[in-house]
Amino acid sequence: MDNAAGPAEITISKSKRRLTLSAAVLGWLFDGLEMGLFPVIARPALQELLGLKGDQLVGIWMGRITAVFLFGASAGGVVFGWLGDRMGRVRAMSLSILTYSLFTGLCYFAHTPWHLAFFRFMAALGMGGEWSLGVALVMETWPSHARPWLASVIGAAANVGFLLIAVITLILPVGPHSWRWVMLVGAAPALLTFFVRIFVPESERWRHAVERIEVHPFREIFRPPLVRPVLIAIILTSVILMGTWASVQWIPLWIGRLTNGTAPHAMAMSQTIGALGAICGCICGPLIAHAWGRRRSYFALCALSLCSCEALFLFVHHYGAVLLVAAFIVGFFTATFYGWLPLYLPELFPTRVRATAQGLSYNFGRIFAGIGALGAGNLVSHYGGDYAQMAARISLVYVVGMIAICFAPESKGLVLPD
Repeated sequence: MDNAAGPAEITISKSKRRLTLSAAVLGWLFDGLEMGLFPVIARPALQELLGLKGDQLVGIWMGRITAVFLFGASAGGVVFGWLGDRMGRVRAMSLSILTYSLFTGLCYFAHTPWHLAFFRFMAALGMGGEWSLGVALVMETWPSHARPWLASVIGAAANVGFLLIAVITLILPVGPHSWRWVMLVGAAPALLTFFVRIFVPESERWRHAVERIEVHPFREIFRPPLVRPVLIAIILTSVILMGTWASVQWIPLWIGRLTNGTAPHAMAMSQTIGALGAICGCICGPLIAHAWGRRRSYFALCALSLCSCEALFLFVHHYGAVLLVAAFIVGFFTATFYGWLPLYLPELFPTRVRATAQGLSYNFGRIFAGIGALGAGNLVSHYGGDYAQMAARISLVYVVGMIAICFAPESKGLVLPD
């Protein structure tokens, strides 16, 4: 890795840096809002679309739609990451935001679970691309010493969006006949596209990189020396995403079953508390990585995530203060990785292929998370509708992360490779 500061760090003005950061933060905030929509509307929406009052088939369809969403996000991350390396970070990011906004709004018109799955898949294409593009743009624009707190801000932004939709649905509870309006809220980020295209400057570091050499991102990342860090990054992100999507994201649905609909605010309250914990975790994650190193911090955070998840799902059996405190702790530890990843992944790849490599690594992990979500739906059926037993089993995936990080390179103290 090159330890010399790149020219972009010297020439870009503070105002342009702030614009790039604002665009990435808003884009990822709305990403979080999109991701937070489905957990709080899933049960009432599927009950209405299936014509059911109980939880028959709800868990299975939750797993299917979550998996479809993750598969779409993985495809979108690769496609839009490649576009970011070919046509620029800003233009590709605008297209990704527009895609996920419009198709989330179209969920309003769903009349069967398959309609909902299709619109979620299309929205996920755009959402999957925004992460790698926003991270690449910010990390290439700001100086190296700012990377830890930038990763904190980017990681926390998604959970602010997650919190925002939880608060909205806490104030206005979602039921079988009122879930559609929530999906219309998800169309609002389309307005951000105009801000990005008009005001946000392109990455000068990317411009310099593509001027020096002809870029063939896919050809390069699947050959030495980049293929090894790509494979390691895929494993590390897969563990994180499986822990979130196949386990933690089921907490609101689990609470809905615990309360059996007698506490209308319970699901939104649990998501609100979990999102608050996640915001704190995202802020702390890169700071811990900066202090302890990338490898030691990832190992420790996997161990803490595993312990907190097992404690919640195996030893808490009633909705109340204890469950909410435990949900905060789980949200904190499992979300620290979403601040850790924006710090670590850019350090593995050169500028000319960074968006593609990050998009592939992060979103290939979503394929495994999607498979995990499908398996989670089947496990729920196996355990007779017991979401907690399923989530406790899936959470064991953090053990894989504790092993995999031992083979990852340490990049503490190095600037981004050119």
